[in-house]
Amino acid sequence: MKILIVDDEKLACQRLELLINELKIAEVVGFAHNGKQALKETVKHQPDIILLDIRMPGMDGIETAQHINSMETPPTVIFTTAYDDYALKAFETHAIDYLLKPIRKERLQDAINSAKNISRLQLNELRRQSENASREHISVRIQGDIRLIPIRDINYLLADQKYITVGYILKNEIIEVLIDESLVSLEKEFPSTFFRIHRNALIAKKCFEALEKNSQGQMKVKCKNSEKRFDVSRRHLSELRKFLK
Repeated sequence: MKILIVDDEKLACQRLELLINELKIAEVVGFAHNGKQALKETVKHQPDIILLDIRMPGMDGIETAQHINSMETPPTVIFTTAYDDYALKAFETHAIDYLLKPIRKERLQDAINSAKNISRLQLNELRRQSENASREHISVRIQGDIRLIPIRDINYLLADQKYITVGYILKNEIIEVLIDESLVSLEKEFPSTFFRIHRNALIAKKCFEALEKNSQGQMKVKCKNSEKRFDVSRRHLSELRKFLK
């Protein structure tokens, strides 16, 4: 069994490695000290289990786990935390395993032996109850790797059957990629960032440039940095006009 340890404190990593070596039930294959490192090390080592600290600078443990969970065969995540009682209750409510710092050897062994995968729904609910109510990135799987797209760089999200097309800015150009998420869940997670103009489209509020009518009388939205025009449904037109005033 392969384990990846993720904690921004090197001493905490060393202590966990020592405990795992004493237990002789798994091999520590790597360390990471922040969320982005954790994603790279996960792709590199393909661990069976990740011991993941919740509180880290930048991307926290919950968001890191959300991105890891989007992998084709995600490893099992066990959170390590020094959270208060309220946060621990959230873990227990959603049946998510965790290790409370300082971590005891017996508890670590039990957690490893009984480790089970966390569902996307569990992580979304945990994110909803955390200090940071939404992610700072969306993750995309590309040729076995994970690419992080900052939410601030996204111009639009378009639903197309079971996938979402993400249009984002990279070096002053619009790049499109596909993600396996729900437009409804993205709208709920980022209500202050995106505006729904159609049942199949969310547009970043900061990207609206103009509301236009074409020769057939169909209302269209023009976005900054894009030549595309996006259909506006009658249902959402009045709210959009209010927003654009």
